[in-house]
Amino acid sequence: MGYRLIAESRPDRYPVTVEQYRHYQKYGYLIVRDLVPQEEVEELKGHAMDLFYGRVDIPGVEKPEAGSDEDLLAKRFTRVHMLHRVDAMAERFLLHPRILDVLEALIGPDVLALQTMLFFNPPGKGGQGWHQDAYYITTYPDTLIGSWLALDRADEENGCLWVAPGSQVEPIYPTPGAQHGFVHSDGAIADLPEVENVSNLDDDLNTLSPIAKRYESVPVVLEPGDVVFFHGHLLHRSYSNRTKDRWRRAFVSHYCNARSWVPWNHGIPYEGDSANYCHILARGRTHLPFAKPRFGTPCAALNPPEAVGVGAVRMMGMDGEMKPVREVSAFDPGPDAWRTRRQ
Repeated sequence: MGYRLIAESRPDRYPVTVEQYRHYQKYGYLIVRDLVPQEEVEELKGHAMDLFYGRVDIPGVEKPEAGSDEDLLAKRFTRVHMLHRVDAMAERFLLHPRILDVLEALIGPDVLALQTMLFFNPPGKGGQGWHQDAYYITTYPDTLIGSWLALDRADEENGCLWVAPGSQVEPIYPTPGAQHGFVHSDGAIADLPEVENVSNLDDDLNTLSPIAKRYESVPVVLEPGDVVFFHGHLLHRSYSNRTKDRWRRAFVSHYCNARSWVPWNHGIPYEGDSANYCHILARGRTHLPFAKPRFGTPCAALNPPEAVGVGAVRMMGMDGEMKPVREVSAFDPGPDAWRTRRQ
């Protein structure tokens, strides 16, 4: 049966263009301006600060002592991982329909939501050296993609993302003794070297840095509400916030095609060989297990769409060389459906 999903029609749907699709495939990243409305950005930013100052509890995180200043508060955390599993607001933005619109076009039609990270990065904090996300989050087939929603203006001064356009063509570089990051068969790439100190801010120690230097890296300057999408192999990094009075808050999520097998759960134990059942089906359908959103955010996991079958036999175009004897319903092919003849 043919598999065809019809994109949901909504007044606020974001329509991805062919040029945007080409840009993502060619350069490994895509910036979409004003994807998330400003009122929603302000709502998420206000919620983030409620979490930071301890006005809203984060399960598993100790409340700050009364009277703690920002330096003491920043020692508790400057980012929070997997927040969507304990926080309704984070789940809502992980499954934001306009973000999913773009993902549906870039890696869909089936989309599995895997991870959230809320970054605070106050002055003097933050930064991560060159790395590839698919080293940390493994999917088979290899379909990982990240989305980076700016809650503040992000620029060179306060620690914006930097990317190496085109570097998504690089393989995932392994590290000595690593227990993850293997998206290629061991030995399939004969001259694939090991690297060390991946994500380290010091380029002299991080041996992915010379690989990144093969490309001209560029800053990803964003305004609040802009979202950058980036390939799981793309080399990228950030620097510390060098300002004295500006934060660089961002909400970062990761996804993959929902048909990918995902032996990853952010270090949390899971049963069996795959953690797919721990992750949320955001769009489309899948033959693999999936989780439902804990806080009921609308998504495909709650109401998977029906696939529309293409009702006729399909063959590769061959200028009349081979054709089916007759066209029949894909749901009732009959005994002669796949016989062919020379014209």
